[in-house]
Amino acid sequence: MESVTEETFGTRVLARDKPVLVEFWATWCGPCRMVAPVLEQIAQERPDLEVVKLNYDEEPAVGQRYGVMGLPTMLLFRDGEPVRTIVGAKPKARLLDELDEALRTT
Repeated sequence: MESVTEETFGTRVLARDKPVLVEFWATWCGPCRMVAPVLEQIAQERPDLEVVKLNYDEEPAVGQRYGVMGLPTMLLFRDGEPVRTIVGAKPKARLLDELDEALRTT
């Protein structure tokens, strides 16, 4: 899973042709460590979806711009706009359900 920064966010997330799931995380965040392998699996299994991560401690302005208040927070972007927010570590099946629902309705 690739990391993005404030500098690369525009090209790696907002300007992508396919949906992008951004995980806002931090090294001290236990639930972030729990969800990381799940997101790695989703990234490998879903070629229709780009999955990236952004270290909130290193890039707080991006998280603040999108109202991130807790970690982990995952934002699904489509056509440069956030279309779904998922907060907290979730089981893989639940994450996939939320992502699929968001992708069907947007």
